[in-house]
Amino acid sequence: MNVTFDFPSVSVLVTGGSSGIGLALAHGFASAGAEVAVTGTRPSAADYDTDLSPFRYHRLQMTDADGVDALVDGLDHLDVLVNNAGATLPDGLDELDPEGFERSVAVNLAGAGRLTLRSRELLAASTHDGGGCVLSVASIASFFGVPMVPGYSAAKAGLLGLTRSLAVAWAGDGIRLNAVAPGLIETNMTAAMRPYEELWRPMVDRTPMARWGTPDDIVPAALFLASSAAAFITGQVLCIDGGYSVA
Repeated sequence: MNVTFDFPSVSVLVTGGSSGIGLALAHGFASAGAEVAVTGTRPSAADYDTDLSPFRYHRLQMTDADGVDALVDGLDHLDVLVNNAGATLPDGLDELDPEGFERSVAVNLAGAGRLTLRSRELLAASTHDGGGCVLSVASIASFFGVPMVPGYSAAKAGLLGLTRSLAVAWAGDGIRLNAVAPGLIETNMTAAMRPYEELWRPMVDRTPMARWGTPDDIVPAALFLASSAAAFITGQVLCIDGGYSVA
């Protein structure tokens, strides 16, 4: 069964939309009729190997508070915000050291928090069916200990706390906030694991569906949560992990 969604003229912003899950989400929303903007860290869309021409491109470092504010101030309207940008071991720093831990939390949580809070007025003004929507891309690391990346795990858990708290605080504004928590997904971020079966094999073996996921596995669930079909759903997290979290 092919399930489709319709987002005609809906304004969507996907952070970190130049690759992986973010790029798949950007294409998913665009294919459903949305007007999609993506952020990335390179000077222009032309600096990526992937074709970003279907989207408006904004250069943004999530740790740049002034840049986040400028981006929001430059938007005329916003219906759906997708907090996707993130990284493990940012700048090559060891997350088991204080500097690496703090950098990871800044990259994966603080920037998304600022962007979300600054977008409240735009989202509250949305006329999208189901109201303005924030969708955060968390991780199964939100629930399980991952020894090498405590900053990333803490930040992704923090995204769920942000989602739940603002879902309560902003319900009166007609804004819904939900999250997805992907499992082991084939992306640039996880590509470094591929040559080292000892790193990923235990995760795949624990996963009832016994495979890696793909970015396209995330798209239908994300579009559903942003659609009017989910108009009575807020403050929730949906694990998209092949059953890893319940095994």
